[in-house]
Amino acid sequence: MDQFGSRAAEVLNSGLGRRGFMRAVMAVGTGVGVAGVTGCSHAAAQGSSSLPPSGPLPILQPGAGTITGDHYLGSDPADVLWGYVPTVHSAPVTSMRSGETVTIDAVSHEGILEDQGRDPVEYFGGKGVERSAILDDAIAIAAEYSRTPRNFDKDGPHVVTGPVFVEGAQPGDVLKIETLEAVPRVPYGVVSSRHGKGSLAVTADGSAPAGIGLDEVMPPIGTDGRGTKDPMKYGNVSTFTAIEDGKGVMPFGAGKVRFPLRPFMGMMGVAFSTDTDPTAASANSIPPTLGGGNIDIRLLGQGSALYLPVFAEGALFYVGDPHMSMGDGEAALTAMEGSLRGTFRLTVCKKGSGDAPSVAYSYPFGETAESWIPIGLSDPDGSVGGQNSDLNAAMRRAVVNALDFLEHDKGMDRATAYAYLSAAADFTVSQVVDRTVGVHGQIFKEHFE
Repeated sequence: MDQFGSRAAEVLNSGLGRRGFMRAVMAVGTGVGVAGVTGCSHAAAQGSSSLPPSGPLPILQPGAGTITGDHYLGSDPADVLWGYVPTVHSAPVTSMRSGETVTIDAVSHEGILEDQGRDPVEYFGGKGVERSAILDDAIAIAAEYSRTPRNFDKDGPHVVTGPVFVEGAQPGDVLKIETLEAVPRVPYGVVSSRHGKGSLAVTADGSAPAGIGLDEVMPPIGTDGRGTKDPMKYGNVSTFTAIEDGKGVMPFGAGKVRFPLRPFMGMMGVAFSTDTDPTAASANSIPPTLGGGNIDIRLLGQGSALYLPVFAEGALFYVGDPHMSMGDGEAALTAMEGSLRGTFRLTVCKKGSGDAPSVAYSYPFGETAESWIPIGLSDPDGSVGGQNSDLNAAMRRAVVNALDFLEHDKGMDRATAYAYLSAAADFTVSQVVDRTVGVHGQIFKEHFE
């Protein structure tokens, strides 16, 4: 990893210190700015690849390098939530006008979690990464986070940055989130599989899940050390993955597998939980909700738009779970997780304006330049009172949301819309690992005259 260390940007050495620097940057803004808009047009942002075609990636330490947003938000341990998302009662860490842009340095949880030692210098150093190529904010969060107690077996894993107060947003509105950039901050990531989680996990009572035998469970049952109550002995598996020439590279035996990167934020959301307790089950960062959150749809990268119904004044937007690449379904548990710098345009859409898909006023809805993306979740009201992880329920909701969109926004009668979906739309498993599972559709714009 020497090539990456030589390009590291060491910027946090002034008398301000790390927290002072990050807060100063937030206060003064960047002065660069991406042109904002005052209206909410019903179209996805256009974007090109976030990755250079070849050569090593620069290290994007907090606030270093190019900041293109009107505002900047870092991941300070005093402001982020670890394992939970903001509720409607949360205090914002910054604010912006509708139509402005914000650049956010998001931090991946992989490499700082308890089953990895909660020390990214030691963890990534053991993979050959130089200290200068390890993010200062990741180190600080691992060492200093104290906003909520950390319980590895109960809490979500995600580092959640925000919330951002968007002026003019009120309950009943829609927040349009356009991803303008999604840039890797480091040239590596991690894919993890953990006992009791993922598509092939053993059930809570120790039996095999339906459809497979105990000998097919992953990770293998014989390596399950959760009974020790020491996360370092759980037997979880994390696969370090380097980036070379814009691709993820995993060695195996004498060979390697290379795959393209598609950076996106696995978690983009607005405050949904009405709980006042930040560690309430309904605010856990794992299950996605009607407010978005850990929705894990890989189409929602640069050039996409995500529409979310608003439940709190200011919407209280947040991000987390940055992904460098993910296969549909997210089979093992995680994507190729890695810290990203994202730039987002946040725009408030008012009901009746026609500026957002009609479905979005009650349910998350996505869009790219090529397609509209109806979304279905198995249990979108949060994780209180048990969890429904039925993919059939998620599929049905995705189809109903697609029908509602085609009927109310495109003027199709419902019977024809149902037939069209069966003939020409695609429905895909988003993820099966977040307690609340998801399905998303693609309705292709080129089909419509």
